[in-house]
Amino acid sequence: MNILSIQSHVAYGHVGNASAVFPMQRLGHEVWPIHTVQFSNHTGYGAWKGRVFDGGMIEECVEGIEMRGVLGACDGVLSGYMGSSDIGEAILGSVARVKAANPQAKYCCDPVIGDVGRGVFVRPGIPEFMKARAVPSADVITPNHWELDYLSGCEARDLAATREAIAIVHALGPQVILVTSLHIDETPADCIDLVASDGGRLFRVRTPRLPVAVNGAGDAIAALFFVHWLESGSVSGALERASASVYGLLKRTADAKSREILTVTAQDEFVAPSHRFEVEAI
Repeated sequence: MNILSIQSHVAYGHVGNASAVFPMQRLGHEVWPIHTVQFSNHTGYGAWKGRVFDGGMIEECVEGIEMRGVLGACDGVLSGYMGSSDIGEAILGSVARVKAANPQAKYCCDPVIGDVGRGVFVRPGIPEFMKARAVPSADVITPNHWELDYLSGCEARDLAATREAIAIVHALGPQVILVTSLHIDETPADCIDLVASDGGRLFRVRTPRLPVAVNGAGDAIAALFFVHWLESGSVSGALERASASVYGLLKRTADAKSREILTVTAQDEFVAPSHRFEVEAI
């Protein structure tokens, strides 16, 4: 498949496109990356160099791809951290151009807004843009637990509330929702849940909680889930494969006590995961 991936990028380490592109390539897909920022490293270090690009640059790159006559061969668009509403509008415009060229193409939006313990960490205006513009335009979204709460206006603290929150977000537009890190009352303290919904049919994978806190895991699982879903059309199958790969990736990272996610070192986890976890309908 051909995937247009519009995200941030770092030279050192693996977040944004630096986390999402290689796993998709390792699975045999062509990826057309467009960077919304080019930084030396992720901002979690507290200091970095580089610059943020503007929406015009994104539009120019997509126009250039269109001039090659290949936009109709694009199977999907993946977006992550947007940086500004200007960039967000350019991404949605790019999605529209791709879908005009190939009506079967799908859009996966990772609605990067905030996280548990941190709250909102994006620029003012982005949370509102995500809820009002990006999420309704997406076929697939991959929020974390905090972002699910924000988008739904609910607090998903148990399974019933989670189901309600997911239903509310489905009503905004997306057909498929993957909640990438869910910890509710029913989740054991030493585990983490991933929940995927296909129009309201919910599936869950429960994995052990690992002693690791690295950036980029969300970018990787969004990419993996999206391409597996595009290939198979199965939400439960995509959940099983993506969760297994990311668990293996994070376990290798934890075992090595690495501050950066080991995307290249653990690349075999993308094609032949060392751990498998049962998917259950809930």
